[in-house]
Amino acid sequence: MRMAYRPSLTRLCFRQFSTSVKRSPKELREKSVRDRFLRVDHAGEVGADRIYAGQMAVLGKTNVGNVIQHMWDQEKEHRKKFDELLPRYRTRPTVLLPIWNVAGFVLGAGSALLGQKMAMACTAAVETVITDHYNDQIRELMNNPEVNSELLEIISKFRDEEMEHHDTAILHEAEKAPLYQAFSQVVKIGCKGAIWLSHKI
Repeated sequence: MRMAYRPSLTRLCFRQFSTSVKRSPKELREKSVRDRFLRVDHAGEVGADRIYAGQMAVLGKTNVGNVIQHMWDQEKEHRKKFDELLPRYRTRPTVLLPIWNVAGFVLGAGSALLGQKMAMACTAAVETVITDHYNDQIRELMNNPEVNSELLEIISKFRDEEMEHHDTAILHEAEKAPLYQAFSQVVKIGCKGAIWLSHKI
C-alpha cells in the first residue's frame, strides 16, 4: 500500500518559520540593532562575571572580599538578564563564549594573584571600557527613531552600576598598583578586542 507523502518535520518547521518571520524594513532594522547589542552585551557580562569569580577565588577571604562580592553579585544579575533576553528575542550568543569564560577567570585570578591593588586596577580598566561601550549604545538607542525602550532602560541601569564598580576600584587604590598605566592599557585593549570580535562572530 502506498503511503501518502508527508513532508519531514524539519521541512515543516522551516516552512512555518519562514512564513512567520516576514518582517517590515522597520522591524528588520530593530532586530539588527537589538541582536547586535544583546550578543555583545551578553558576552561582556559573561566575561565580567568570570573576572569577579577569579578575583573571589584568590581574594575572597581578604579585607576586600566583601567589596568584590558586591560587584560580582551585580554582574551575576546583569548576566542573568541577558541570559533571559537572548532566547526571548531569538538572538544567538557569540560563538566565542567558551573563550570569554576562560579568559575572564584567568584575568580575574591572575590580577588578584598580583595583589589587591592590581585586582582593582583590572576592575577599573575593564569597567572603563564597559561604561564607554554602554554609553555608545545608549546614544545610538536614543538617536534611533525605532528605539527599544526596554533595552535602553536595562543598559542605562547596568551602565550606572559599571560606573559604580569603576569608582569603587579607584577608591580601593587601583591607581597605586605597580605599572598601573601600562597594565590598564593592556587590559583595555584586550576588552575592546573582545567587544569587536563578539560583534562579528
